[in-house]
Amino acid sequence: MNANQTIRIAHVTAEDPDSAVAQLVAAIAQPEIAGVIFFCSSRYDTEALAAAVRRGFGDVPVAGCTTAGELGPLGMRDFSLVGASFSAEAFRIGGGLITDLRNSATADLQNFARSQLNAAADRTRFGSSPASFGYLLIDGLSRSEESVCSILQTELGDIPLLGGSAGDDLKFRRTQVYFQGRFHDDAAVLLLIETTLPYRIFLTQHFQPSAERLVVTAADTDQRVVHEINGLPAADEYARLIGFAPDALGPAVFAANPVVVMIDGNHYVRSIRSANADGSLAFYCAIEEGLVLRIAHGRDFSQNLADSFEAVNREIGKPLITLACDCVLRKLEAIADNAAESVNRILAENRVLGFNGYGEQFHGIHINQTFVAAAIGNISSEPADV
Repeated sequence: MNANQTIRIAHVTAEDPDSAVAQLVAAIAQPEIAGVIFFCSSRYDTEALAAAVRRGFGDVPVAGCTTAGELGPLGMRDFSLVGASFSAEAFRIGGGLITDLRNSATADLQNFARSQLNAAADRTRFGSSPASFGYLLIDGLSRSEESVCSILQTELGDIPLLGGSAGDDLKFRRTQVYFQGRFHDDAAVLLLIETTLPYRIFLTQHFQPSAERLVVTAADTDQRVVHEINGLPAADEYARLIGFAPDALGPAVFAANPVVVMIDGNHYVRSIRSANADGSLAFYCAIEEGLVLRIAHGRDFSQNLADSFEAVNREIGKPLITLACDCVLRKLEAIADNAAESVNRILAENRVLGFNGYGEQFHGIHINQTFVAAAIGNISSEPADV
């Protein structure tokens, strides 16, 4: 199998939708494509981009979403388009669209997942498993990730699920997923991806919790808004605990001073999205009264990412692609810490293709400020000497 023909990736920076898609098609077109995945800046005219994708790829199955930054051969970028094509020689890719997320009942999601499993079982030619892994792209403003991800993972059983929440370049107005020829609001795309190639699904984060406790004492669960922490106005108390004035709170401060929660013995970040005029804090993840949070402190960002890929390289060699979902706050932190150059080098070395978004999903849990990925290797690769 020719590795260069198995997975083709590209990163284009043309701002005109027709030009951008034309360049993408020219770079990743190949015979017998099982599917295409792309990620695009929300600054594009998405209707024009969708029309260009339909013309460019024809009947090839295509899925994607809008972002808060794109990851590809050019590193971390804004206002760009990245994509990959997967050869039918090594992949079977199927998927479906979930609409009206906010009103989706548990039974609806269960039936959807079962229908996708049945379709995958009919499609498979590589073995008894209907899919190697599930890949979820979901509206990042739907506030539906926790329930959707948990229900889908339960129905998928041993098939691991990972994915990310679409972004809109930190405008927080409209995040969209692409499927069946157009962009959709309040929707999610589930792909079931089966491959003959070796792969590894992994998550990494670089924070350690402190002993400082923050108890959520008043919250609007539906809106993911915390009004009080430790019985005091949330923004004021959070700012005090991290040593900042309340009026200094913003994305860069939140990225450098996250809070974490314990789930099944592991600490996961619950990222703050914004400080509101009424003194409350809006979160990217579900939040409820009584939840105990802790301030977390970061370790070396670049080294943590390098160590994670070192483990991947030992297991499957250098990836042909690392299909990644990376929190937008990690990008902001890398830039603030002058780590962007070293991070971009690591991304390029491991052929990362993905996006910065408003949350990540991993094995049924919706989380923040993590790097979640599926690294796919070359069947003929030998493990790297590291």
